[in-house]
Amino acid sequence: MKKWKFASALIAMSLMLSACGSDEEASTEKSNESAQEQSGETKSGTAEQGPTYPMTVSPTIASTESEEAGTINFEDVEFEKMPERIVVFDYGFLDTLDALGVEGVVGVAKDSTLPSHLESYSADEYVNIGTLKEPLLEDIAEIGPDVIFISGRQSVYYEELKEIAPVVFVGTSQDDYWNTFLASVDTAAKMFGKEAEAKDYLAKFDAALEEIKTLAGNYETSLVTLYNEGKLSGFSTNSRFGYMYDVYGFKPVTQDIDASSHGSNFGFEAILEIDPEVLFVIDRTAVTPGAVSNVEKDVENEIVKKTQAYKNERIVYLDGPLWYLSGGGLQSELAKIEEILAELK
Repeated sequence: MKKWKFASALIAMSLMLSACGSDEEASTEKSNESAQEQSGETKSGTAEQGPTYPMTVSPTIASTESEEAGTINFEDVEFEKMPERIVVFDYGFLDTLDALGVEGVVGVAKDSTLPSHLESYSADEYVNIGTLKEPLLEDIAEIGPDVIFISGRQSVYYEELKEIAPVVFVGTSQDDYWNTFLASVDTAAKMFGKEAEAKDYLAKFDAALEEIKTLAGNYETSLVTLYNEGKLSGFSTNSRFGYMYDVYGFKPVTQDIDASSHGSNFGFEAILEIDPEVLFVIDRTAVTPGAVSNVEKDVENEIVKKTQAYKNERIVYLDGPLWYLSGGGLQSELAKIEEILAELK
């Protein structure tokens, strides 16, 4: 009888220890899962809302044409981990990184005119990497970047920059401006784990675009021009500023304009002849460091004063650095819409 009691006690103790062990194991598993959740990791080790690496990043356009280098083909880039040291040439992409709160920018093209909303990047903590058209290759190499973001103005240096670090083309396309802008935002969001922030920011565009399309519907004709040292160039739908017609909804006064990236020469007599209801003037001279712009004096001459745009106070002067240099960014694209709304309301 005693042996049976002793055996029963041993069995009971064994069951208790087994149960305790199972509870301990379950508790440990639960703690590990909780720790993973708090750190934003799942059991597979990937961040729940963060970027997943290795990652293949594609350029916003496949190729571009250059007078100096002919056809330049941009490649997909494979990243093993998220870049921590970032060099940015394109002001639009810098604008997007800034809007999304991405950290790690170490080099910026300071020798060109930084848009006012990006002036903080002129601080000493950011290395000067040259102008938008002339990179300081040795200075960039000294930074030791993990990635270099470029657009059209730096494309002729693509191969040389690739020798320094992986290069991602994030510029917009003249033929498909809006969608390539959205593609660049998507690149920034995915690479740096900012997809939620990008979605929230892009939501702001819905109301803004609806408002500007409604406003544009009030006018039958319009013309987008670029002012540079006393001369005007005109742009139609298939041009670098064609989104003002295609996306904003303004109706072009003429389609008979060459699809050049710098527009087609447009004399003041031609403006009077086609006589748009709204005349948009982007001040290119204002982006040149040290230059003095006489845009209003030159544009509002005796010929242009005969147009309905002048008579009805519908000549809209647009900020040069914003429209000419920093387009293609989350902040700048929204600011463009807001600027027109403020001028024409």
